Amino acid sequence: MEEKIAKIKTEFHKLGEDLQNPKIISDPENLQKIARRRAELARIVSESERLAEIQKRIIETKQLQESEESDELKKLASEELEKLQIEEQRLKKSLGILLLPSDPDNEKDVILEIRSGTGGDEAELFASDLFRMYSRYTESKGWKINILNSHRTGIGGIKEISAEIWGIEPYRFLKYESGIHRVQRIPKTEKSGRVHTSATSVVVLPEAQEVDIKIDPKDLKIDTFRSSGAGGQHVNVTDSAVRITHLPTKTVVSCQDERSQLKNKEKALKILRSRIYEQRREEKAQKEAILRKTMIGTGDRSEKIRTYNFPQNRVTDHRIKQNFPLDRIIQGNLDGLISQLIDKDDQKKIELMQDETF
Repeated sequence: MEEKIAKIKTEFHKLGEDLQNPKIISDPENLQKIARRRAELARIVSESERLAEIQKRIIETKQLQESEESDELKKLASEELEKLQIEEQRLKKSLGILLLPSDPDNEKDVILEIRSGTGGDEAELFASDLFRMYSRYTESKGWKINILNSHRTGIGGIKEISAEIWGIEPYRFLKYESGIHRVQRIPKTEKSGRVHTSATSVVVLPEAQEVDIKIDPKDLKIDTFRSSGAGGQHVNVTDSAVRITHLPTKTVVSCQDERSQLKNKEKALKILRSRIYEQRREEKAQKEAILRKTMIGTGDRSEKIRTYNFPQNRVTDHRIKQNFPLDRIIQGNLDGLISQLIDKDDQKKIELMQDETF
């Protein structure tokens, strides 16, 4: 650990010098990359300095304990030593986690996509419940959310919806939400009181900027058409909806929420860029065993990750095999659940670091 921290401190100070270099300042793309890397290292440097200070105080307290003749002062020194040693262990654990290979996309904003699956109207209503849940979680974290595209139903459900979420590290927390979310409850239309099971898929993408991925306009096929569904008379009588096809990957994105064709095109490009970025990210992950093994929230999207059992007021996350009160989770109180997923992810990485050479 000491050797790694020494290298990080050297890099941290070098990056600080780079940020004062006129050549680097004049290159916005490189400047952003360096600033991001230095911010990533800042906490490690701070924690390591705090650890060094605590370890110095431990030595001084031990010396004081050995030199004191007063039983009362020895007792006080012993109590202080115990507190310092607890803090030392906490800092060592914290640094161990900080030194793990980090996801470079943790600080990115998010494209959230929710689609109703099996279950008809009930699946669409559950998709609406999930979007409301994430909207409330977003609000509780101080993030912002903006709908990019939606297909709502007359009964208040959602066939599919895409939204962007931005703020402080939204991808770090929301990436664990990708997968199949299953609901078990009695639909309002069910007269016999029988519990139905429906499913909805959630996809969380790191939002890609133009600096992350460049798309050649020649690779795009852009079609316009008339919007359908809710949106007002003006939307339905003009060709404001946009469909963009990325020919090399056959990725298709449609947007129709805005009355402006230009705005719909901008939103569609945001989603398209993020989907292509994620495709390339997954291809890279397949070549890097550590990422494939540890990223528990961004693996197989056909995996059933969570069940929402309304009759029993219980949410079960199948990856950590833990239950949570449904009435709190569905209101957007996700911090406790997500923190356990992060801890599980970190633990898996620590175990792999002990077994593999990076």
